[in-house]
Amino acid sequence: MDFELTEEQRLIQQTARDFATREIEPIAAALDKTARWPSELVARMAELGFLGMAIPTEYGGAGLDAVSYALACEEVSRACASTGVIMSVNNSLFCDPVYKFGNVWQKKELLAPTASGQLLGAFGLTEPSSGSDAQTMQTVAEKQSDGSWILNGSKNFITVGPHADHVIVFAITSREGGKAKHTALVVKKGQPGYSQSPHDEKLGIHAAHSCTIYFENVKVEKEYVLGEEGGGFKIAMATLDGGRIGIAAQALGIARAALDKAIAYSKERKSFGQPLASFQAIQWMIADSEVEYDAAKLLTLRAAALKDRGVRHSAESAMAKLYASEMSTRVTHRALQVFGGYGYTTEYGMERHYRDARITEIYEGTSEIQRLVIAKTAIG
Repeated sequence: MDFELTEEQRLIQQTARDFATREIEPIAAALDKTARWPSELVARMAELGFLGMAIPTEYGGAGLDAVSYALACEEVSRACASTGVIMSVNNSLFCDPVYKFGNVWQKKELLAPTASGQLLGAFGLTEPSSGSDAQTMQTVAEKQSDGSWILNGSKNFITVGPHADHVIVFAITSREGGKAKHTALVVKKGQPGYSQSPHDEKLGIHAAHSCTIYFENVKVEKEYVLGEEGGGFKIAMATLDGGRIGIAAQALGIARAALDKAIAYSKERKSFGQPLASFQAIQWMIADSEVEYDAAKLLTLRAAALKDRGVRHSAESAMAKLYASEMSTRVTHRALQVFGGYGYTTEYGMERHYRDARITEIYEGTSEIQRLVIAKTAIG
């Protein structure tokens, strides 16, 4: 078993680290404070090839692997979790399923401009009354005589939704024996009947805008059906398997940022005449955090490596996402405690990491759903 990164993977990691340090970190706090969409950072990620990393170059991507993507997403998220999840959504939730399930026309017309960053994509599964239980969704699409579809319903908490040029929308298209069959439709923004709410006001990831999108008799041409008619649920679940790797990487970046700051602060700050780092209580906080971070990273890179091999990785991705997200919450909690009262202020940025970490336990499958996935695989 080889734990060493390849030369190419190390280069990608360093490129992402340099970009994060020089261009993202200096404005991350301001982005959080103002909730401004980071258009300049999205443009730079497009230039660097970070918006379609694992997509072949013939379809506008960088032609890299999932391990490189996870490494880069961690580095970007270390500087700004909002920018990290924008990167994750475009890569994992739009580009990946269109590449896996799309036809040649869709790969050229939809995937290529999105993987290259000319356009942005989003993923519409969650609804106001349908979260973890995706089978209860109410959005429907009716097939017309010319093969097109009329879409009605809504999707909420759609990250990148306010800025996406097209969204993969999952809708009920038939019922067999009382059971709903779903189809994935790629819906272009701005069509008649397509509308959206103002972006959500959230606890964290303020610059990564999300919103509710409404569909009122939106016509979707037959060319925009992704995969097989009635096969949408399989597409959604397969997409989330890969998407959870991106969120695990985001959680790693948040935790690493908080932990690095806590270590540096513990060496500088003195209490009772000596640095905080000399106290065993602080040392144990740091030690526990380092162990948990390293374990989460190994789980994440294992899931990414399995994805690169083209083998099933549902349980492994769920393990990575579950452990990394809960680790990130624990580590940022400890790191803020190291800072004491200063950690509770906005001066050092600890409270931003603390707030940003919490969402990683919720989106792209809550921790409870990850445990269900893992348990089903274990029990068989």
